[in-house]
Amino acid sequence: MKKQIFSLDVLLRKTRKISIFFSFIFLLNPSIVFAGERWFLDKELSSITFELPVLLAKNVQGTFTSIEGFVEIDVDQKKNNKAIFFVDIGSIDMNYKKYKDLLLSNIFFDERQFPKVVIDIKKFTYQNEEELEINVELIIKGQSQMVPLIITVKRLAEELVQIQSELVFSRTDFNIGIGKWSNTTILRDKTKIKTNLFLFKE
Repeated sequence: MKKQIFSLDVLLRKTRKISIFFSFIFLLNPSIVFAGERWFLDKELSSITFELPVLLAKNVQGTFTSIEGFVEIDVDQKKNNKAIFFVDIGSIDMNYKKYKDLLLSNIFFDERQFPKVVIDIKKFTYQNEEELEINVELIIKGQSQMVPLIITVKRLAEELVQIQSELVFSRTDFNIGIGKWSNTTILRDKTKIKTNLFLFKE
């Protein structure tokens, strides 16, 4: 537990330092922040949803209303592209509203200690394909796992793209559901995350 808390604390400190650094450099000279194209998330249009199957009942479904992120495209080499997205756990809007506090508690997401889910995509290759299959780093509750992700890219305009994706992960790998809730007989293990992201080029 101490190791998990330490790992998250280090991650959050790094994230804050990087954000402050980029903001400072951008204010001084916007043209030198990134070497490639910058695509930023339209938070009004974008959504990230999840679904957890339940035996003999309606699946647990939710939408996160607060997400942030960006994609950086390496226009020269085409292979050092990267992206990162942050999801605020507390912003969840779910169908089982009376269980929201339980879902945010340490039994499931532990929103107080681990307020964000991170999807980190490092150095992927992209050459205007409409579909990509890559591995991404998923960080939940201080735990990190590499999971496969299929991405569909739709160019809606010269400076606007839509990215849809779906990934499936094991909730028990991230300690989502502990104690009696760790049993996968009723509350299934496999959890699905779907993204519908709209990004605009700066």
